Amino acid sequence: MEISAKDVKELRERTGAGMMECKKALVEAKGNIEEAITILRKRGLASAAKKSGRVTSEGLVDVRVATVEGTSVGVIVEVNCETDFVARTEAFKDFVSQVGEHLLQQKAASLEQLLSQKFHPERTKTVHEILLEKIAHIKENLSIRRFEVMELSGQGALGVYIHAGGKIGVLVELGAAGGTNTAGEAFQGLVHDVAMHVAASDPKYLSRQHVPSEVLEREKDIARAKVPPGKPAPVVEKIVEGQLAKFYGEVCLLEQPFVKEPGISMGQWLAQKAPALGGTVEVRRFVRFKTGEGIEKPPDDFAAEVAAQIK
Repeated sequence: MEISAKDVKELRERTGAGMMECKKALVEAKGNIEEAITILRKRGLASAAKKSGRVTSEGLVDVRVATVEGTSVGVIVEVNCETDFVARTEAFKDFVSQVGEHLLQQKAASLEQLLSQKFHPERTKTVHEILLEKIAHIKENLSIRRFEVMELSGQGALGVYIHAGGKIGVLVELGAAGGTNTAGEAFQGLVHDVAMHVAASDPKYLSRQHVPSEVLEREKDIARAKVPPGKPAPVVEKIVEGQLAKFYGEVCLLEQPFVKEPGISMGQWLAQKAPALGGTVEVRRFVRFKTGEGIEKPPDDFAAEVAAQIK
């Protein structure tokens, strides 16, 4: 039978369930909205959807690299939940791992595309449908917040680093040229150390050339504002240059002090290591996710959290 968009909209507003779930329920209920609500409640989708307004600031980051159809592919994904209690459960960990494996195989280009894909490997339900089922089962709001898929470009290797059991994850691509041996332990160790440094030092940009012009102008304005009045213009500009150099050393990967050898920068350390590998080495790109980063977390209420888990 024909299901109107108006009925789907009303059912979504009353249950909070997804559009496709609402449409399927209405078809099964032959257009009867009350019966469709009952169908959704039986499937756990209505109650799950009601949780969608809750803040998901906890969770895990999954990072993995594998060879897929002859190409080295890396994936980093953040999946969130409401409480650290759930983030430490095997059910949640398994789901995060499954999402990471799915992305390796399906290589979604956007979150919308990911949610609409058939979930790997069963391919009977969409990722969105599986997510709603997990919400109903775990009894907390869950969300796949962000992800990136990285394919190795040319000679080099992809590397990963996981910190604090999945609270911070890093995916990096190290490129090589000349006769660099990228398959040996030395190069793989290099990739690991770069990823570890990114996890520890949280660089925002690869190099000063990657800093957006608006960010650079803002930092210049801040530096000039700190200069005491009356200083000659050449002196002011020299002070600004010094402040910018400090800024670059804080936010640019290649200019940060290397965590294992703070006396030299990451760029200098790579330059020192390259000759022994027989060629040249460069960091092409990196991604760093920290769980809950940028999400405003509500005040902790331990008693309420425990009570919720008991229920």
